[in-house]
Amino acid sequence: MELKGTRTIAANRMTVWKALNDAEVLQASIPGCSELTGNPNDGFQAIVTQKIGPVKATFKGAVSLSDIVEGQSYKITGEGKGGPAGFAKGGASVTLQDAEGGTLLSYDVHAKVGGKLASLGARLIDGVAKKLADQFFENFQGAVETLGGDGPEIEDAGEKGFLAKIIGWLKGLFG
Repeated sequence: MELKGTRTIAANRMTVWKALNDAEVLQASIPGCSELTGNPNDGFQAIVTQKIGPVKATFKGAVSLSDIVEGQSYKITGEGKGGPAGFAKGGASVTLQDAEGGTLLSYDVHAKVGGKLASLGARLIDGVAKKLADQFFENFQGAVETLGGDGPEIEDAGEKGFLAKIIGWLKGLFG
C-alpha cells in the first residue's frame, strides 16, 4: 500500500517541525491513539485501537527515525502487531518546505499488512488508510495552527518525535 500527499499548514516551518516531534501533539492527532512514548533518538512506541471493516484490534508498534535533517525532513520506519488481527510494516518520508501561507508538509508512505487485515482486501484497507491519514493530518493541522506560526511554541519537541508517532499509528493501523 502506498499513500502520498501534501498539506499546507498555516505556521512557520520550525513550529511544524517541533510539532512533528512532540509526543502530545502526535498522540492527540493520531486517531485511536491511547499512548505514545519515546523520543526521536531512541524511537517511539504507540498503542492504537482501530476498527477496519469487521476487524477491531489494539495495535502495539515501534517506530524509529533516520535521515533526520532538522527542520526539513526525516524517514520513519516501523512495525506494529495487533495480535490475531495481523501486523503492519512500513515507512514514510516526510518533508517540510516554506510555502505561501505557511509550511508545505509532504509525505510518502509505504506499508505492508498481514493476517486478518490482509484478508480484508486492498480496496478496504486502502480506503480506511486514506481516511485515517486525512483525519490525522486534519487533527495535526488544527493543533499546529492553534499554536500559531510565529515561533517555537512547543518546548523540547525534538525529544518527542512526531513522525515516530505517525509511524506508530500506521503500524497500529496495519499491525
